Amino acid sequence: MADPKGFLTTPREEWPRRPVPERVRDWNEVYVPGALLPIISKQADRCMDCGIPFCHDACPLGNLIPEWNDLVSREDWRAASDRLHATNNFPEFTGRLCPAPCEAGCVLAINQPAVTIKNVEVAIADRAWEDGFTPPRPPDRLTGKTVAVIGSGPTGLAAAQQLTRAGHTVAVYERADRVGGLLRYGIPAFKMEKRHLDRRLEQMRAEGTKFRTSTSVGEDIGAAELRARYDAVVIATGATAWRELDVPGRELAGIHQAMEYLPLADRVCEGDLEVSPLSAAGKHVVIVGGGDTGADCLGTAVREGAASVTQLDIYPLPEVERDEDVEPWPTYPKIYRLSAAHEEARDLRTAPAADADARLFAASTLRFTGDEAGHVRALHLVEVDERRRPRPDTGRTLPADLVLLALGFSGPDRHDGLIDQLGLAVEPRGTIARGPDFETNVPGVYAAGDAARGQSLIVWAIAEGRAVAAAVDHRLTGTERLPTPIGPYDRPMTA
Repeated sequence: MADPKGFLTTPREEWPRRPVPERVRDWNEVYVPGALLPIISKQADRCMDCGIPFCHDACPLGNLIPEWNDLVSREDWRAASDRLHATNNFPEFTGRLCPAPCEAGCVLAINQPAVTIKNVEVAIADRAWEDGFTPPRPPDRLTGKTVAVIGSGPTGLAAAQQLTRAGHTVAVYERADRVGGLLRYGIPAFKMEKRHLDRRLEQMRAEGTKFRTSTSVGEDIGAAELRARYDAVVIATGATAWRELDVPGRELAGIHQAMEYLPLADRVCEGDLEVSPLSAAGKHVVIVGGGDTGADCLGTAVREGAASVTQLDIYPLPEVERDEDVEPWPTYPKIYRLSAAHEEARDLRTAPAADADARLFAASTLRFTGDEAGHVRALHLVEVDERRRPRPDTGRTLPADLVLLALGFSGPDRHDGLIDQLGLAVEPRGTIARGPDFETNVPGVYAAGDAARGQSLIVWAIAEGRAVAAAVDHRLTGTERLPTPIGPYDRPMTA
């Protein structure tokens, strides 16, 4: 604990964002470049070095947060990088994309603003790359064992890196033309520029991990054939089966799933397209769904030049402070949060009729109506109570030329035949069933990440990747060399 009074004398200060009028004209990250390092050592001073650091339990990776806070406070960046990478393969991803349940579990957060753990994390990660503290770590010797990882999102990449460093020969199969899963085609560049992903992939290639892109297992290569070729197979395909909205008018043109829309914007940033075929430019856009994916659609539509953008959230407007009776510390509370995209929509007044920023809360879609050509032109909604029952005389109509459905995901997509070809058991909710060692009902086939856990956070995805790697390594070598941060049945803290 570098400064015993830091939490008393230093107020919380976050990484400042660029001005809204500036940042909505490009796809660069929203934060002011270079503005984090001058403030981060003092922010790390606010860490109390608690006797029982609940931030450890709030983070499924078990990040050693007080330790690297102390090292950053002393500006020992190399040691801080070592402690951070000891539990997290990709802190430059989580430091930008994770909603930081660790901060909700910070002991200081009982009665003060929490330590800016997420900002400290990304500062360490970026400084580590800048100063060369993250060289490739190829294994000293190979085990002669081979592993196929299906899916190159954060779970697949974490599993592949851990197994490669343990000496196994690992090949990652990705059905898209580039590696990264949702990190590549799903997360907008203004939240994380793809150079961070590319840099980490270069490190993994230098360590020996092989990547097979444009290869859909189950279609381009049979799942049984792949299983026969490798000593073990890890399925980390994510939860890509999106939820539908079964209301009248859903068949109209102009109504799309969020994950049909977002990847096209990423492809524009990659240079594959000049303009997205689903561009929001000049259109009245309505986003159905109040989560992070909906916010990503919001920020994307604003940058594309939408005439208006409104986001519908079926939940009521949350309070600005934690309700200690319902969601006591250290659980992650549902409170009113202003993401960068919502800040942009608020300042630009993209939805004048919204309750707050661009959101309409307690709003349920009743139906869509369109024009004579069969294209959507309006969304009809009603206000609902806490039990989602319509409130009388609250119907409204919003203009809608483009509707984006961001309603979450139920489990892995089965259209490629992977699950059926292997004969994998499936849970009632659609996820892949697995045992306490992450192994499915098929020997040598493991399931990890959202494909088995269900839709979750990036920190849980990486933790799953590290844990399944340990299970596979134990099966192949009989040793327990790799860390297991979580078990397959672990869940976030709840009241």
